[in-house]
Amino acid sequence: MDFVSIRVITGDVPRLVDFYERATGVRATWGGEDFAELRTPTATLAIASTRTVPLFAPGSARPADNHSVITEFLVDDVDRVHRDLTGLVTEFVAEPTTMPWGNRSLLLRDPDGNLVNFFTPVTPEAVAKFGR
Repeated sequence: MDFVSIRVITGDVPRLVDFYERATGVRATWGGEDFAELRTPTATLAIASTRTVPLFAPGSARPADNHSVITEFLVDDVDRVHRDLTGLVTEFVAEPTTMPWGNRSLLLRDPDGNLVNFFTPVTPEAVAKFGR
C-alpha cells in the first residue's frame, strides 16, 4: 500500500490553492475547476470543491470544519518561512518554537481555518530521522 495524498474539501478552491501555492512555493496541477493537487516528492495535497463530495458520499465532508488534523510541511528554515508568510497568513497559532522531539515548528491556520505546521528538524536525532 502507498499513502498517496491528503484531500481538503473547500468552498473556494482557487482561494485555497492560491494560499498553498504562495505558502509552499509549489505550483498546483489543476484537474478541472473543482480539483487541484500540489505535489511534492514525498506527498500530495489535494484540494477539492464541495461539489465533489456527493460523488463519494453526500454530506460526508464539510469545508472549514477540521478540528483534528494538522497538515505538515518539512522546510529548510522555519524561521525564514515565518518571515515570508507574515502578511499572507491571518492567524499564526504558534510562532516558531523548538519542540521536545527536536523540530522547530510554526503552526498557523489556512484561509479555511485548517491547522498547518511548517517545521525544520534541529536536533541531531530529528535531523537523522528526516535525512537532513
